[in-house]
Amino acid sequence: MTQAKVDVLLGLQWGDEGKGKVVDVLTPGYDAVARFQGGPNAGHTLEFDGKKFVLKSIPSGVFQGDKVNVIGNGMVLDAALFKAEATALEEAGVNLKDRLYISKKAHLILPTHRLLDSALEGSKGAGKVGTTGRGIGPTYTDKVARTGLRVGDILSPDFEQKYRNAKASHLRTLDSLGFEYDLSATEPAWYDGIEYMRQFKFIDSEHCINNMLREGRTILCEGAQGTMLDIDFGSYPFVTSSNTVCAGACTGLGIAPNRIGRVYGIMKAYCTRVGSGPFPTELFDADGEALSVRGHEFGAVTGRRRRCGWVDLVALKYAVTLNGVTDIILMKSDVLDTFSTIKACVAYILPDGTQTDEFPFDCEGVTPVYEEFPGWRTELCGMKNENEFPEEFNSYISFLEQYLETPVTIISVGPDRNQTIRRGE
Repeated sequence: MTQAKVDVLLGLQWGDEGKGKVVDVLTPGYDAVARFQGGPNAGHTLEFDGKKFVLKSIPSGVFQGDKVNVIGNGMVLDAALFKAEATALEEAGVNLKDRLYISKKAHLILPTHRLLDSALEGSKGAGKVGTTGRGIGPTYTDKVARTGLRVGDILSPDFEQKYRNAKASHLRTLDSLGFEYDLSATEPAWYDGIEYMRQFKFIDSEHCINNMLREGRTILCEGAQGTMLDIDFGSYPFVTSSNTVCAGACTGLGIAPNRIGRVYGIMKAYCTRVGSGPFPTELFDADGEALSVRGHEFGAVTGRRRRCGWVDLVALKYAVTLNGVTDIILMKSDVLDTFSTIKACVAYILPDGTQTDEFPFDCEGVTPVYEEFPGWRTELCGMKNENEFPEEFNSYISFLEQYLETPVTIISVGPDRNQTIRRGE
């Protein structure tokens, strides 16, 4: 018996590649969209019909009619933030309760997790990771320590006692760190969020997903953050707390590896990073400022200015390999429209003077080796077909495909869903 396969869409850089828009564009071809990791530290921005939406925990397929949207077991949810996000969508006319399912095995971010996040980050001094402060890391820590609360626990008659036990443990840690806190400012909203969540359908997402596949239904798995923030393969310790790579879709939704079909890898035509950590191609000059301004590079969740630099093909090839990418989606090419020269990092010079095109154990202190390309100096944002692309832009795309050994099949030339060009059509 032949079952359907899931397709996976994920970021290939340090996050903020534009995943929300692409999921929104691809969703019409699928029956369901499922998030498999992360939490409200993600910010997927979608723009259409003159409106802008930022989704944090809710899958980006909720705007597309009767699609099923699943919050998978690999995610972590803050009840208060979930309620705020969901009610805003409902006020905008999105009928969430009929199309959003939540895995019972997803873990709950408690108010004390957010306090722990702030306390632990503050204790690191100059070694700060640069977290969003949303309690993501402490929640995943409790998950691995087997002391966390899950969405399914909300249905338990002793949920309140389980919460009190977890809270007491967290408060002991906060007291040991000498951290001052006031739970009265956040706990009531969290309880309100828990009651609101009860209105949604809690599911065993592994059964739901696999039953849909047996029925021949199509599913798009939506990742958050980016490959270079993966807890195992990213620029550790300056990473997120979950597996952002394609394998995370298997563990974060309960999908067997042989059920993975196409893997869409999203990249910007340049590179950005939020927070601390190594960033080999980061620019501190006028070019970096121009990328920031033209690309509106500010975090959708935190509002923090993103660090900007030239595209890093060493890191990208590493990401393509780890994820088994079948299709590359190139975002924000239009941001480079005004540049006379465009650079791409093709190798690193390591601190010991040797040169490599393989991503190293530690990329701190490496020197990028660049290849330069003439800019296209043409506005891409109004183009509707790849036949309109200037020769210089086509040459840049061809080089990316050759270096990454993967075809670029979709190109975005602006923030709106209509500013998306599928090559070969």
